Amino acid sequence: MKSFLTYSLLIIIASIGFIGCGGGDYRPRAKGDTRGFVVMMDSSQWDSKTADAIRNTFGKYIYTLPNPEENYDLTFMPIRSRSQLERIRKQKNIIFAAPLDGEGTVSAQIRAFLDDGVEAKVRSGESFAFPLIDQWFKDQYALILTSNSDSALAEKILNSEQSLLKSAFDKELKRWTYYVYEKKEQVQLSDSLWKDHGFKVRFQHDYVKRIDTTDFVSYRRFLPENDRWMWIWWKDNVKDISFVDNDWINATRDSLMQQYIKGSRDSMYVTTEYRRPVVTKTFQKGRLYAYETLGTWQMINGAMGGPFVNFTYYDPSTERLFMVEYSQFAPSVQKKLPFVRQFRAMGRTFESDSTWTQ
Repeated sequence: MKSFLTYSLLIIIASIGFIGCGGGDYRPRAKGDTRGFVVMMDSSQWDSKTADAIRNTFGKYIYTLPNPEENYDLTFMPIRSRSQLERIRKQKNIIFAAPLDGEGTVSAQIRAFLDDGVEAKVRSGESFAFPLIDQWFKDQYALILTSNSDSALAEKILNSEQSLLKSAFDKELKRWTYYVYEKKEQVQLSDSLWKDHGFKVRFQHDYVKRIDTTDFVSYRRFLPENDRWMWIWWKDNVKDISFVDNDWINATRDSLMQQYIKGSRDSMYVTTEYRRPVVTKTFQKGRLYAYETLGTWQMINGAMGGPFVNFTYYDPSTERLFMVEYSQFAPSVQKKLPFVRQFRAMGRTFESDSTWTQ
C-alpha cells in the first residue's frame, strides 16, 4: 500500500513539473463526459452522509428544463489498483472523497495527496476542499474533499454547495466555449455587429441571420432534429436600471418574441412557459451588470416548447441595455442540459464597445 500511495503522489509532483518546464501544455486532453463526475469513494461509504451530500450537491436536479435533469451524472468507484487509478486519472472530472483518518484506500490516498501543512488545515477545520485544475491531463477538474469525520465532511459540502458548484461550473463553461467554437467560428458576424451596433457575441459556424432591424437581430441554426436560434435586442439612453427585475425581463422577452419569434402561422409565437420554474440570477462581467434567466418556452397556438437562456446586460459606460437569448426546439433529444450549458457559455462571450456613440 505504501508504494502505491507514494507512486500516486509522485504522479502529481511530476505532472506539475512537466507543465511548468515546457512553457506550454502538450499533454493530451482528459477523457469522458464534461457533465459526468467519477467519485472515488470506498464502496462501504457509498451510503454515507458524505455520499448523500455529494449526490445532493453535484447530482441535484435542475428544474428550469422541459424535464428535470441531474446537474452532473455521478459514478461512484473504489480504488482497486494502481492501474485502475491510472485509468481514472485520465477522466475529465474526478472527486476523491473520504474522512482524513478513515481506514479505507481512498482515505489513505487523500493523506498521500496532502502535505503536512494542508493536512493540518483540514484537521483544524480551516479547509476541506482542494480543486486540482488540469492536474494530470489538460481540460481536467479534480477535487479532493476531506474532513475529520463523515458527518463533518457532509456538513461542509452541503454548506459550501454554491462555491463547490461554481468552481466546477466555471471549468465546464471554459470547456463548452472551446467545444462550440473549435470547429469554426463566424467572425464576420461578430465584426459586423461590433461595427454597426457597438456590441458583439461569438457565433458558432452554422448560425444564419434571419431578422435585422434597428434594435433587434436574430440568427438560427436549423437542424431537423435540433433546431436552435438566438436573438439580440438593445436600447440606448438608459440612465437608470432600477426597473430591471425578473418580471420586467420576462415581460420584455415575451413582448419581443410575440413580435419576432413566430411559428408557421402568424397566430403562433413563442412565449415563456410559466408553469415551470423561471429563475433569474445576477453576476458581473467586467464593467457590465448582467442578469441570466433560465427557463422554458412554449408556442402559443402550437404544440412546441423547449429550454431558453436569456442574458440581460447593462453597460454604464454607454448607458445601453441589451438582451441576448438562446433557445432550442429538439423534442427527440432526451438530454437538454448540455445545450443549455452551451448557451450559457455562448452568451457570456457578449462584449459592449465602451467608446460607442450614436
